[in-house]
Amino acid sequence: MKKNKNFLGKYVDMCTDFGMKLYFGPDGGKPNLINFLNGLFEGEKVIKDLEYRAAEHNGPQEADRKVVFDLYCTSEDGSHFIIEMQQLSQEFFKDRTVYYTSRLINKLVPRGHKGNTYELPEVYFIGILNFVLEGSVSDQYYYDVALCDKRYGSVFYEKLGYKMLVLPNFNKKQTDIKSYMDMWLYIFRHMEELDEMPKFLDNRVFGLIFDIGKVANLKESDMKLYESSLKNKRDAESVRLTAIKEGLREGMEKGMEKGMEKGRLEERAKAETEKLKYALNLKKRGLPVEDIAEDLGLTVEQVEKLK
Repeated sequence: MKKNKNFLGKYVDMCTDFGMKLYFGPDGGKPNLINFLNGLFEGEKVIKDLEYRAAEHNGPQEADRKVVFDLYCTSEDGSHFIIEMQQLSQEFFKDRTVYYTSRLINKLVPRGHKGNTYELPEVYFIGILNFVLEGSVSDQYYYDVALCDKRYGSVFYEKLGYKMLVLPNFNKKQTDIKSYMDMWLYIFRHMEELDEMPKFLDNRVFGLIFDIGKVANLKESDMKLYESSLKNKRDAESVRLTAIKEGLREGMEKGMEKGMEKGRLEERAKAETEKLKYALNLKKRGLPVEDIAEDLGLTVEQVEKLK
């Protein structure tokens, strides 16, 4: 008897680990990744080609933490791009983004006499976030961060940037979507719900997305991977929504200001608990302890103690 796949939707959810690799990975996803980055940079940069790089990076010392990127690639002009999909909020997330770029920059420093000039390539961190960044306003869905002069607002250093897409804050209707960046945000939010490509999308840019994303075309082995990846995403979303709901209810009882703060603290605690459960599940599947700790923002000691 054929398994009912209606609960999966017609198209693979882009906001899953499986979806990121399907749509943007080296096995046929390069045109999509180029189009996505060009839509994100909106003329600031024009990317014509990309080369995928190794996602795992060890430090110069044996004791250094290993970093693992979702996707890492370079463009034909030598710019470097780290692309990360993040489901759950975690403490010190901004610190983590700076750490990732710092580790990469350290690795890119020319050795020997070539390093005397300190010249570095451009490095960008692209974050696709399924949670709201702490301190953001309710309608802020795009962060374009650079090193700037605080007094005049001018860019101090142009070769390091952080671009964050905060998906829960993107609520534009189809009639309000004009730019390519907004088009990408829309399908990140709604791909799993769609039955066909919306007419407002440019087929030249998004046609391949809808061609390769059909759930019905997945091989059986890929279907199992997708189901597992989708479950992890939905579990994370359930934790987030439940924590917010409980926090708001408490806020109504004790005063909105105190309640919202309590809600945020409870959300972090519940998210941390769920993260540890997820880490234990990955550990039981045989994934390396170091990779689990790096991906979920835990310490190796925390993961090793899980039973």
